[in-house]
Amino acid sequence: MDFTEGYVEGPYGRTWYKVSGPLQGGKPPLVILHGGPGCTHDYVDSFKDLAATGRAVIHYDQLGNGRSTHLPERAGQGDFWTVDLFLGELNRLTAHLGIAEKYDLLGQSWGGMLGAEHAVLQPKGLRRLVIANSPASLKTWVEEANRLRRDLPQDIQDALTRNEEAGTIDSEDYQKASAAFYALHVCRVQPMPPEVQRTFDAIAADPTVYHTMNGPTEFHVIGSMKGWTIESRLHQIIVPTLLISGRHDEATPLCVQPYADHIPDVRWRIFEHSSHMPHVEEKDACLSAVADFLDAA
Repeated sequence: MDFTEGYVEGPYGRTWYKVSGPLQGGKPPLVILHGGPGCTHDYVDSFKDLAATGRAVIHYDQLGNGRSTHLPERAGQGDFWTVDLFLGELNRLTAHLGIAEKYDLLGQSWGGMLGAEHAVLQPKGLRRLVIANSPASLKTWVEEANRLRRDLPQDIQDALTRNEEAGTIDSEDYQKASAAFYALHVCRVQPMPPEVQRTFDAIAADPTVYHTMNGPTEFHVIGSMKGWTIESRLHQIIVPTLLISGRHDEATPLCVQPYADHIPDVRWRIFEHSSHMPHVEEKDACLSAVADFLDAA
């Protein structure tokens, strides 16, 4: 598949992007927002196959991650790593590519949270929105993650607790226990596909954004985003919206429900054999559902 790459210059560095398919002359382009905060585009790379449906698909690495400018000196600066920072980056990208007047948006996990934040501002060029595997409140997210944790085998729960209390979450014992949770509720394709593993490796190599905005683990959101919620603003999303989640998702139905309850024009697809990554776990069905939604009259 043909693709082009480039960079968008910003006030704090540059943002890398990749465009799969022709940017002009087709259906409205689809911009992909990766998760984290602090992931890379790699694990959502499969969405590039939607270019075969006649639209350009745009991936990018958010500031601080992947091939974009890294800012390790900003570690712990929660007043720097903000939603507004990433909204500004998205606006620069659409302007740079000349698509700000007409585009679709798909955000996965944190990317869906960011996409919702973008949509409540009612940008004139946004046509359709896909929110994939995203919570509407991080308070609910943490509560649900710890509920799922209590359903793990006791020895895995004990390993998690033991290392958290000892401050040894970097240990092999803790990582192995965390991997058991991930295999159930993050990506049920095991071993993880190479593109997914690349993202996890990238977070480990530079956790600046993840640790600052989220915190050390999925179970302990103590970073600058800990109080985040968009529940009271969801009625301001006026574009048609598709919700995606997996039956075994760490973004449980309770996490996703506010989107379904409060966005006026919304539909919800739950993938029965997936957890947090239907685009990997049930790729063909997931991409087909997204294409059908984007192409709907």
